[in-house]
Amino acid sequence: MLTSWGERLDKNNILPEYPRPQMRRDSYYNLNGEWDYAITAAGEKQPEKWDGKILVPFSPECELSGVGRVLKPNEYLWYRRDWECPEHEGRVLLHFGAVDQSCTVYINGLRAFRHSGGYLPFEFDATGFLRKGVNEISVSVRDLSDTAHEARGKQKFERGGIWYTPQSGIWQTVWAECVPEDCIKRLKITPNFDEAFVEVSAETVGGNAAYAEFNGERYPLPAKIPVPDFEAWSPEHPKLYDFAVVYGEDRVESYFAMRKFSVEKDEKGVKRLFLNGKSYFHNGLLDQGYWSDGMYTAPSDEALIFDIQTAKDMGFNMLRKHIKVEPLRWYYHCDRLGMLVWQDMINGGGQYNPVIISAPLVTGVHLSDKNYKLFARDDMEGRAHYETELNEMVGTLYNCPCIAMWVPFNEGWGQFDAARIAAKVMQMDPTRTVDHASGWHDQKIGETKSLHVYFKKYNFKPDKLGRAVLLSEFGGYNLRCEGHCFNTKDFGYKRLKSADELQRSLEKLYGGEIRPAYEQGLAAAVYTQLSDVEDEVNGLITYDRKVVKLPPEVVQKIIKVD
Repeated sequence: MLTSWGERLDKNNILPEYPRPQMRRDSYYNLNGEWDYAITAAGEKQPEKWDGKILVPFSPECELSGVGRVLKPNEYLWYRRDWECPEHEGRVLLHFGAVDQSCTVYINGLRAFRHSGGYLPFEFDATGFLRKGVNEISVSVRDLSDTAHEARGKQKFERGGIWYTPQSGIWQTVWAECVPEDCIKRLKITPNFDEAFVEVSAETVGGNAAYAEFNGERYPLPAKIPVPDFEAWSPEHPKLYDFAVVYGEDRVESYFAMRKFSVEKDEKGVKRLFLNGKSYFHNGLLDQGYWSDGMYTAPSDEALIFDIQTAKDMGFNMLRKHIKVEPLRWYYHCDRLGMLVWQDMINGGGQYNPVIISAPLVTGVHLSDKNYKLFARDDMEGRAHYETELNEMVGTLYNCPCIAMWVPFNEGWGQFDAARIAAKVMQMDPTRTVDHASGWHDQKIGETKSLHVYFKKYNFKPDKLGRAVLLSEFGGYNLRCEGHCFNTKDFGYKRLKSADELQRSLEKLYGGEIRPAYEQGLAAAVYTQLSDVEDEVNGLITYDRKVVKLPPEVVQKIIKVD
């Protein structure tokens, strides 16, 4: 089922935009496009015969890849292509936006790099493996999906309901860049709203001194760069400031925003979410980032923008990025268009106990997550892997102004030690809020209490511990749009027959439940969801993005709380 962008896809120009807007260089070589592929039972040896062509960076399971096959746990997916490296001085860095789940990269037959974890970007210095002229790059991938403890999100070999078709392999842009021997490795950007400066530091390779250029001035790094009379960033006014960092012959362009997230008491003494020192209701949508033709991979940059802009046009000011890490361009568009983001961590662990992950929806029982076996987290290596990836996710996305909240766990899926994990995240990033356990299995800590409410009316109750109350999932009303559905079977929480019925149901939901709750102290609401996904037809947009189920201006009036 193709999206309109998938129908217009140019195989010779796949996702050509610069993939890392938060740290831009002039040097950029896009390696997307057709690669040879093969699926084998063997592991380390590159196949001599290839099965055909795959369109990178689309996973073999999705329509746009041209393959249409699910990779099994006992199989290996191989990629191969030639690349003529341009003449250069210094280093050549090879980047992979994301490869699910573990992979080995070979250059000219030599093993160059290994990586584990399917949701985050990685890079390595390929200089020593490259030669003049044409070079062969090959990649072997293995994806155990829900048969192992690694992060997998909602992928499941026995798909259905809220669990989706597994996807594997390269699913974000592959690219290279030439950099000087002494180069900038990464930046850390921290705005200080109250004192009107931005703190910038740079991790570098080599022995030069780095400095920032901003407003015609140079600042040796690390530095607290003054930003007098600044314009505050918000969804209504997404002001970004450009600056550059120079290190010897290396130069990167970046940006920042002046904004502040906090949890404070309003004039009535109720804890709420604050933006820039003022109470700010997070009126959001659950956004899973799945595409009917590309699965994890949007068919174009315009498609990413469409989702964000449509949510804004509907009046929403926040997207909860649910159980997925997006390409960095998605966060850039949220930064520049003005969209708050709650960022989920990807779940992992063993096979979940339905009593643990589903019963609390009805019973409201909250269990201690120190019982690792109960929460399918008795594998010590899996817990360590989760924490490593959590650290990497926070580090990777730290500089994105749009991110307002980190969400380490959802509905008890592989949850463990949430109190300790939340404290660790707050230590890594004290500038944002943490929803330590979205939905249930609240460990009675932190600044927020998070609730998921389906099947019954939501009545606001102040938190006994005085925390800000978040309705982090609700709604989920089904409306099938024939000709735009993944399956004949569907999943959702209330089945409707027409757009008029959906409109009336949303008016009753927001008018009778959300607006009164907001007036009593509700700090945030996250409706399920932005778009349909496989069996789920409870989105405000169809899976193929061809039907917006209600006019955005109608939704905007419905969801307005003040």
